[in-house]
This record gives sequence, C-alpha cells and structure tokens, in this order.
Amino acid sequence: MHNSGPWPGDSRTAREIGQQPATWTRVADAVRRARPEIAELIGDEPRRIVLTGAGTSAFIGEVVARDLARHLGRPVEAIATTEIVADPTAVVVDDRPILLVSFARSGNSPESSAAADLLQRLAPGLRHLVITCDPGGQLARRWSGAENAVVVALPDEVNDRGFAMTSSFTGMTLAALLAFGMDIDVEALAEAGSAVLDGAFEHASAIAGAKPSRLVFLGSGPLRGLAREAALKCLELTRGEVVGLAESALGFRHGPKSVLDERTIAVVFRSPDPHTRRYDDDIAGELVQSLGEERVVVVGGDGARSWPVPAPPGLPVAGYALLAVLAAQTTALACSLALGVTPDNPFPGGEVNRVVQGVVIHEFVPSEVS
Repeated sequence: MHNSGPWPGDSRTAREIGQQPATWTRVADAVRRARPEIAELIGDEPRRIVLTGAGTSAFIGEVVARDLARHLGRPVEAIATTEIVADPTAVVVDDRPILLVSFARSGNSPESSAAADLLQRLAPGLRHLVITCDPGGQLARRWSGAENAVVVALPDEVNDRGFAMTSSFTGMTLAALLAFGMDIDVEALAEAGSAVLDGAFEHASAIAGAKPSRLVFLGSGPLRGLAREAALKCLELTRGEVVGLAESALGFRHGPKSVLDERTIAVVFRSPDPHTRRYDDDIAGELVQSLGEERVVVVGGDGARSWPVPAPPGLPVAGYALLAVLAAQTTALACSLALGVTPDNPFPGGEVNRVVQGVVIHEFVPSEVS
C-alpha cells in the first residue's frame, strides 16, 4: 500500500495526498458501523435528497449526485451551503420531505451550521446525514444525538491538517457512496489508487515544468465536479499564480474556450462511461489542434501525452473520480513547489484561510421575501 508521497520536501499536503489509498478501507469501516442508523434515517419513502457543503465539500455533492440518483432511482441535487444560506426559499419550494446530506472537513465554516439550521426551520420533516472529518466540529456537535440526524465521523487521518482538502475530499466522497449502499470493492480501489500515485509526481512535474499560467480542467457528468475541484486545488496551492478554470467537455466551446493562450495547459478527465468519453475525446482532439499535443493531458487516456488511471471493473464514475483526483492534487502540489509556494500555508498573510473567515450570517426573515 502506498503510504507516503514520493515528492520532494516534507509537507503535510504531500503526506496527506500520498496516504489516501491507505485511508479508504478505514473510511469504509466507519461507514459500515453506521449503516444501520443511516438506513433507518434514509427510510423507504421517497425523499428529496440534497447534498451540501462549501468549496471542496460542495464539489463532493456534484461528483456523487448523478451516480446516487441512478442507484436510488430518485432525484439527488447538489446545492452548496453558500447558496442555501443566501437564498433559502429557492431550495424549499414545496412540501416534499428533505434528506439533507452535509459534507464538512471541520464543520466550523459559518455556512455549514447556518444552512442546516435554515432547512430545519423551513422544511418540516427534515432528516440530516452529516459526513464529517471532525467529530468535535460545530456541525457534528450540533447534530449529534438529534432524533432526525445521523453523524458519521470519519477517521482522524482524513481530517487534513494542510491548507487544502485532499484526504478529506476522497474520504467523504467514498463515504457518501457507501452510505447509500453502492457496491464498491474498496480494497481494489485502494490498490488502484496506489498504482496511480506511484508515477504521479513524474507526470505532475512535467506539467509544472511547462510553467503554465493557466490550467484548464475539463470533465463530463460526475467528472465536471472533479474538474471544479481540480481547478480549486490549482488556485489554492499556487496562491492563485496559476489560474485554474473548470468546465464540461461540451460546455467549454460555449465561451470558456476563450481562455486558451500559449501558456495554457488543458487537462481532460476522460470518463470511463463509453458514451460520455466520446465527447471527452472530441474536445481533447480539438485542444491538440489549438494548443499542440504537448500542452494537452488526458487523464485516463492512452495517447502520447496521457496520464493512465486504471480502475477496477464495475466502479461507478463517481468512484473513478477518487482515482483521477490524485492526478489533480499532485499537479497542484507540483506547480506549488515549482513556484516556491509553501503548500501547507500558501497564504501566510491570511488573505485566504483554511476555515473560511469573515462571513456574517444574517437573520432570515420570511416576510422580507417578495
């Protein structure tokens, strides 16, 4: 099992990226212990399922929503806490009972608690599943022991101490899939993750060595959420010196393609879904014509500038994202190191914080809503 990253330096970020496959079996154990409570919480009656979080935690919802909807046979929506807090009545538009699933590394972001409290107030019959990496965080403490809630606390090692979320992203993503009963061979997944990490920094260093000023990440279906997470990791770990942009393969042509220039590198997350990946292959070929083969990387591809990401048979696309994100995380780390940025603390002046600061939660008064 791959337990530490083969990267220069001794940053927490490198160690937290490298440890991920080893943590996944322990994440599965934590979910397995909570499964009876989770099953009772979910129940048999149809419920509107809303997945929520902020930043990386919101992208977890975007990654898993479609596969969960297919698995459960009911709609599953990803709505960020930042959207719920700012416009709660747009979320509660009818009397359907809601199952809210909150993702939180620490649970101490102001929006995490505020979003859940607003929906508790506005949506009668709310049930709440909290998946968090910190059982001592505000969100976990608020909902532990509540009759309408289950708190699943993941192993301490996935509670990242570095600035950017890495282990916590894959840990909570895997936990969400397992919590709703998706069949994933976690041992095989961990072996595949170790294989991806073994050659990761060589691929990542080649991207960083090209000194990109912009990294464009493209993914379709569940991998669009992965592309958004990849772009955020790039921005966070390079202190914004490398601009990350995310889109879908088809959506990129509708305006965002304007970002391409001679210092852009495009990274295409090639979907394991046979239908979807036709569109990924189309945009990859188009980008090669625009940028040249040396500035287009296909994660999961098999061409000259590909980054192989083998996956166990039967793995859902959201599960594949757990493997493909390792490419994104190592790329962001390599770019950070190449720029001389300290990955564990890229913003020593506090311009951006590990746990968001400066948020004022305003009282929601329904009579003010027109």
